[in-house]
Amino acid sequence: MGKFFVDGEETTGPEDWKVLHPERHWKTGYSAKALAYSWDSANGFPVEVREVFRDSQFGNVELLMAFPEYQTPLPGGSRPSQTDLFVLAEGAGGLIVVGVEGKVSEDFDKLVEDWLGAAPTPGQERRLSFLKQKLQVEECDVGEIRYQLLHRTAAALIEAERFNAKDAVMLVHSFSQEDGYSQHVLAWGKIREIALL
Repeated sequence: MGKFFVDGEETTGPEDWKVLHPERHWKTGYSAKALAYSWDSANGFPVEVREVFRDSQFGNVELLMAFPEYQTPLPGGSRPSQTDLFVLAEGAGGLIVVGVEGKVSEDFDKLVEDWLGAAPTPGQERRLSFLKQKLQVEECDVGEIRYQLLHRTAAALIEAERFNAKDAVMLVHSFSQEDGYSQHVLAWGKIREIALL
């Protein structure tokens, strides 16, 4: 049985993910295609991701199911947080929700202070207040943090609560060629550490 699902159907391979992306994003060297080929071809966690988990408190993990371009509604606006790959997994301590972001050369959108601008809308203020509360960083100045990193991390926590998972991880799977690395993975197990990035 497959583990990846697009539009409610099991995938037969990474090309099935193509329907979720505009043609301009489905190209070799872009994160959407790189993520699809890395994960779906492995039919589970790619080796480099499995190693990150194995060396953590989660130990050996099993990918139960995964959904590309997964949307999590957030208050304060009409657009949800759209995670590149939502993963439900099982580790040593039980269920884990993993929000995966694939990156090649792109960043995590604007800084929060730039996203807010000089005159934040009531919706922006409501969303930021919700995100800070969800991440337990109400007293922190998050202006210098990338907005996408903030809401993707909150989305992982929201989905962990929804699935009654004990742990939530926001994981960045980078396919950047800079510094001689072909692939590397960054994961945050303690969400509060986001304030220190």
